[in-house]
Amino acid sequence: MLLAGDIGGTKTLFGIFATSPERPRPIEVGEFVTLEYDALEPMIREFLAAQNIEPRRIEAVCLGVAGAVTEQVARLTNVPWLVDGDVVEEAFNFKRVRIINDLEALAYGVTVLEPSELKALQVGVPLADGNAAVIAAGTGLGEAMLHNVDGRFIPAASEGGHSDFAARTPREMEMVQQLTRIFGRVGVEVVLSGPGLVNIYQFTHNSFGSGPTITPNSIAPSHLCEGVGPSKDASDLPARISRAAFEKRCARCVEAFDIFIRAYGAETGNIALRYVATAGVYIGGGIAPKILPALESGSFMDAFRDKEPMAHLVATIPVSVILNPDAGLLGAAVHAQQLTLDS
Repeated sequence: MLLAGDIGGTKTLFGIFATSPERPRPIEVGEFVTLEYDALEPMIREFLAAQNIEPRRIEAVCLGVAGAVTEQVARLTNVPWLVDGDVVEEAFNFKRVRIINDLEALAYGVTVLEPSELKALQVGVPLADGNAAVIAAGTGLGEAMLHNVDGRFIPAASEGGHSDFAARTPREMEMVQQLTRIFGRVGVEVVLSGPGLVNIYQFTHNSFGSGPTITPNSIAPSHLCEGVGPSKDASDLPARISRAAFEKRCARCVEAFDIFIRAYGAETGNIALRYVATAGVYIGGGIAPKILPALESGSFMDAFRDKEPMAHLVATIPVSVILNPDAGLLGAAVHAQQLTLDS
């Protein structure tokens, strides 16, 4: 029996899996609101108790966390927690515990996904000896790569979401100037994430000034346009902005969403080049499946391919959206199963 976890900035998933040759088989899955807990261990304890499972029955544990992991310790980027693998192991007397980056976990999941769990944006010409890459916008922006070693994909973590955002157009350069004034430094996830869409909205609506934070709480109610409408829950602003753009209720929302889509496509093309991902690029996270029509509309892939002098290369790289919402959790289970085989 395996315990897998996908610990994100907004929600956390835990799953009990049975080992299986093809891919681990889910038995029970539970969802938690991450910030309702002050640490990881109480959440694990509650999940196991709800499933009536004794920790000694767990053969291996793998937890994907939204943050950089060094020596099995991670300080989550958007959550005030410290996750320590040794502490988790001692708290429950687990046999094996591994803490990995959440996009590294998603990369493990990619290795076992079925074709029905993917939507191709560009079929491309996949190369059997090529590397692959994953990118996922949600509460933050994550990136990871899959090294191709003798035909076997080996996932590797990255903190590319915190690299510098590269503006490509005069309008994006103007936006970066504004964001630099607010944040001091503009990392990629300041633009490409749920809160990032809100930041772009503030730029197109000239509504900066109500708080220099990366959270949607930085917008005062008086600064919400009629297209978005009043909101009691700031966390729903990215969805409201997207809906206003889809329904063309607000021209500035349409512009904000278009900037987001093009920037997302450009950064996806960037990781395709950085990792020479000729086996494919996979787009995960909570946002992509919800905005699939926009990703298929053309501007996303136009920005992806706009990579001269390497446009010929990226034009051949397969690009797919991950439709399985639990792919990160599945990937953590895949790695947990590997721990039982390697020991």
